[in-house]
Amino acid sequence: MALTKRDISEKVCMDLELPKNESVEIVESLLEIIKSSLESGEDVLVSGFGKFCVKEKNERKGRNPATGESLILQPRRVVTFKCSGKLREKVNGN
Repeated sequence: MALTKRDISEKVCMDLELPKNESVEIVESLLEIIKSSLESGEDVLVSGFGKFCVKEKNERKGRNPATGESLILQPRRVVTFKCSGKLREKVNGN
């Protein structure tokens, strides 16, 4: 099961003993800051968690797997995530 914004808001509400509406605003605000930074091309580094990076993808040849038709994929930007060493250790149980 995935962790949702609602789950995060409820956890913030309990941990910080805030009213529910304030915790929702905090989570929404944080996500908006991250989105706007990535939209402007800035990387977002969260110490002890990881780094969200914006990468440029060039135009390239692709193929529709359903029809086998060749096509050209337009240039685009994608967001990648690289976890920190601390997070990797926690996930791996070290």
